Amino acid sequence: MPFADTEAMQAHLAEISLAVDPGAHAVLMLDQAGWHMSARLAVPDNITLLPLPPRSPELNPVENVWQFMRDNWLSNRVFRS
Repeated sequence: MPFADTEAMQAHLAEISLAVDPGAHAVLMLDQAGWHMSARLAVPDNITLLPLPPRSPELNPVENVWQFMRDNWLSNRVFRS
């Protein structure tokens, strides 16, 4: 999807819902981006959204991925031009 918006989030939730086994339940940890917490979202019954507190990147596991990328691939580069 070319945009991070409520429509994209709705499609993402629908795909996750289809992947959850019958009788199981998915819990999604999310930052509080507007499209993650929009009142317009129709959250499927087999998914619970668990918002992280504001300004708490240390609780967001993906932040470790960004830091790893900065440390290993996105820093200390020398370009010819």
